[in-house]
Amino acid sequence: MSHPAIIRLGSLRGIDHFQQHTHTLGLEVPCDKELTPAPASPLAQPISLGDIFIGNRVAVQPMEGWDGKPDGNPTGFTVRRWQRFGSSGAKLIWGGEAVAVTHAGRANPNQLVATEHTRQGLAHLRRVLIDEHIRASGSDRGLLIGMQLTHSGRFSKPNSHTRPEPHILYHHPILDRRMGLAPDYPVLTDGQIREIIESYHRAARIAWELGFDFVDIKHCHGYLGHEFLSAHTREGDYGGSFENRTRFLREIVEGIRSEIPKLKIGVRLSAFDLVPFRPDPEISSRNKLGPGIPEPYESLLPYRWGFGVDSDDPTRADFAEPRRFLSLLEQLSISLVNLTAGSPYYNPHLQRPAMFPPSDGYQPPRDPLVEVASQLHAVRDLKRQFPKLIIVGTGYSYLQDFLPHVAQAVVREGWADSVGLGRMVLSYPQLLRDVLCGEAVQHKMICRTFSDCTTGPRNGLISGCYPLDSFYKNSEAAVQLKAIKMKH
Repeated sequence: MSHPAIIRLGSLRGIDHFQQHTHTLGLEVPCDKELTPAPASPLAQPISLGDIFIGNRVAVQPMEGWDGKPDGNPTGFTVRRWQRFGSSGAKLIWGGEAVAVTHAGRANPNQLVATEHTRQGLAHLRRVLIDEHIRASGSDRGLLIGMQLTHSGRFSKPNSHTRPEPHILYHHPILDRRMGLAPDYPVLTDGQIREIIESYHRAARIAWELGFDFVDIKHCHGYLGHEFLSAHTREGDYGGSFENRTRFLREIVEGIRSEIPKLKIGVRLSAFDLVPFRPDPEISSRNKLGPGIPEPYESLLPYRWGFGVDSDDPTRADFAEPRRFLSLLEQLSISLVNLTAGSPYYNPHLQRPAMFPPSDGYQPPRDPLVEVASQLHAVRDLKRQFPKLIIVGTGYSYLQDFLPHVAQAVVREGWADSVGLGRMVLSYPQLLRDVLCGEAVQHKMICRTFSDCTTGPRNGLISGCYPLDSFYKNSEAAVQLKAIKMKH
């Protein structure tokens, strides 16, 4: 069975060639031929809603950090990354990176933790980001900085990169098998869930007292908040009905509002999902992973282990419950929403479109532009239905040299309020700042989605862009990464 060749975006010469390519794929991707510098650029326009003011339409996405200290404090590597977030010129910093609310809920042993003994370290990250932002942009007016609060749930590895310590809400027929979980592996009790909710309240107070403008109650990528939304088979107060599956969010929000009423709240949401994927065993070899294919699901219909998934065909999205969830956010007076999709653990091609897979992934099952377009369209459709929400879009880094052209068009046409950048910020944080300043784009710094920023950390190395950031290029970690990639 042959796999169709995918055209590398770096080989496309100019906007006309890119637009021709998207049309050939049958995709609708907005793209402006000419870039407009500030102050006229759509990307330079502020966002104002109630007491929320954001100085432009550029956001830094929260990424999982892998270079903190074992006790949850930042290291010099973490500080440098936050300085680069500040230098990006983005006026919306959606958390900088995921910060665990408890040690047990860390995704890796080097993830930051929001607790009493990390106060000084977290405050320093915020301070250096602001200082660098002022140096780069001249002012911190309109700068909104959040802290993403997380518990990694099923994907917790707090003590060792090689030893999972899952906290699960229900038994998943595919993911349990992958993780080697026995049928009697314990699920979190309602009492343990309430203790975790209290941890969110404590972490939110720390964020407020350190000067963060908002906290994000993370509901994406398969982590605990997201798993609640798919807990259809769970019994008790936190599973089954939509009301029960959103109780976790509502109780966190209720506690924050009662204790810290002025702290703003946002939610990053996987707005749709698919059944887990795996490398096609018929095409995989020792030296190369095959393209991703869905795990066998025919015996699992109707599929009851997803959120934003068609229960009759879990290779398709269903937006009925995500729309209901956004309605709930409006009822809770939560205006800051950051939309993403899927999970890096079980369908990374959907969550993070890339030409080259990480070491634990698979080759893209089709042109990654299809996944980019699916995220763009999901955000567009939900924004049209919920115009009063401030919605940040995701999935832009794969666009590479064409990212600024698509980003400008997306905002100009009202598909999203803000353009969120993740991987691109690791390689070229100043990309959209350069565009807004009318400066030439440094094409050699463009992220090419080599996935080293995932493969490295997945194997216990520090966070960063190994191919393009000179700070990492010749480091000992880069040598180790090269050896790891040769094995794979």
